Amino acid sequence: MNSKNRRKSWILLGAGCVAAATLAFTLYAKASAANEIPKLAALMDWKPGAVVADIGAGDGSYTFAAVEQVGATGRVFATEINQEKLKALRGEVKKRDLQNVTVIESGEAETNLPASCCDAIFLRRVYHHLTKPLEFDASILRSLKSGGKLAIIDFPPHPEYGLVKGVPKDREGHGIQQKILIDELGKAGFREGKIVDDWPTSDYCVLFVKK
Repeated sequence: MNSKNRRKSWILLGAGCVAAATLAFTLYAKASAANEIPKLAALMDWKPGAVVADIGAGDGSYTFAAVEQVGATGRVFATEINQEKLKALRGEVKKRDLQNVTVIESGEAETNLPASCCDAIFLRRVYHHLTKPLEFDASILRSLKSGGKLAIIDFPPHPEYGLVKGVPKDREGHGIQQKILIDELGKAGFREGKIVDDWPTSDYCVLFVKK
């Protein structure tokens, strides 16, 4: 094989690896939503007709899985701060013709959800990215109905990956200690409900209740 053909073969192999990795990531995201949302719905006691918010919805895989749990009479709010993700999310909601999904642009310190709109709110691998957690926690509290539930799904800090830019100084790496988020949400007015350490994908889940 001459050098030109060898180089072409390496390029094709590299492209194939990238495509395979992209496909694997997509399938993983869908599998995670399929596994985690039913578990989350049971933990938070979602009923048909419930109003749920997915904070930091990303590509919407968890939002769309949540819609299946709350049914046609329920509603799911999907919030996102990234403009490109917001555009893609709104496009996907329109494509699927989901009348009971509302996409909202969130802020750094504010969910921008209506007051007392939700029975349940969840953040999956989002809380450790919050740059103004105390203000954002207060906003989450306002968005929940009395007795509403909040679930934080996150993972312990990984110092080797460095800090997320702009987060408080008490963070120890990418991720967050349970104690820190429990203390912060307690200050905001939440009551700790339950800790699930064996959450899928090696995360943990902490359940809170609005006092």
